[in-house]
Amino acid sequence: MDWNHYRFLSVWPLPAPPAAVYDALMRAEEYPRWWRQVRRVDRVDDTSGVIHIRSLLPYDMTFTAREVRRDPAAGVLEAVVSGDIEGWARWTVAPDGPGCVARYEQVVDVGKPLLRRLAVPGRPVFRANHWLMMRAGRRGLAAHLEAV
Repeated sequence: MDWNHYRFLSVWPLPAPPAAVYDALMRAEEYPRWWRQVRRVDRVDDTSGVIHIRSLLPYDMTFTAREVRRDPAAGVLEAVVSGDIEGWARWTVAPDGPGCVARYEQVVDVGKPLLRRLAVPGRPVFRANHWLMMRAGRRGLAAHLEAV
């Protein structure tokens, strides 16, 4: 088993139309307004940006996300990531009753030296940290969409 390889899946039921959720997720530079763990997004060009995150644990992660797929009709946003993590991430937004579901998939390898050294004992804690970050993101997005 590669202790530095992670597969994450988060499913966010949201009481908002799919188009509104997709639009919010498409504007990554605005994530810090509603997702407190996303500290900063520095736009590089029309399809990429440098993202700085920090969740509950006392370490920062920085990576570049480069859009590889933007398909509003299918509700898909996909990016490759490089930096402290290497791999890909994908949002898929689909109707669900009166609202929608935003599904987040991420497959990455950790490159940050500290996290690599702590890979075996830290893995359950790193996974919990990610879960907490995603829970906060769902709550933040729901509140943001309700306010607009």
